Amino acid sequence: MKKRIITLGGMPGSGKSTTGRSLASQLGYARYSSGDFFREMAAARGISLEEMNREAERDTGIDAAIDEWVRQKGALDRIIIDSRMAFHWIPEGYNVFLALDPRTAAQRTFADAQGGLRTGQEAGTFDETYRNLLSRIESEKARYASLYGVDYTDASCYDRSVDTGSSGIEEVTAAILAGYEAWLAA
Repeated sequence: MKKRIITLGGMPGSGKSTTGRSLASQLGYARYSSGDFFREMAAARGISLEEMNREAERDTGIDAAIDEWVRQKGALDRIIIDSRMAFHWIPEGYNVFLALDPRTAAQRTFADAQGGLRTGQEAGTFDETYRNLLSRIESEKARYASLYGVDYTDASCYDRSVDTGSSGIEEVTAAILAGYEAWLAA
């Protein structure tokens, strides 16, 4: 059974939060972000996002808490949720993968961190940001493969894949909305 939920997956820096805000605004849906939840967990521990990711490699309770949070949101209706694993926990939603090459993702992440738009993230230089991003992707891929047997970067796990590197937010949002409306009508 389909739910009026759009999940947004993708690598760090692919535009999940920006796209989620845009979709929520256009549809009048509530928006949730597991990335925001993860950052809150890191802040509560007094550690950076990178340190929190390393903690999650040793403590499966971190992913379990996020998974439970995502599943709870999946019980709601008319929501947008950006979360790398939401496609797995909310398969009855319209699941979208936001694709972006890692170098462009690192450029976005670095610019956001320098502009104060990303809290709790280490970003002294672009090269450091790029290395951290690649390390985070590999860590998450390994954790999710081990815990759930899935590869969140495999676009075939989703209903739709959208390249956010070649399109602006308006085009990305329009493409997702068109796909969502067709999915609901099918």
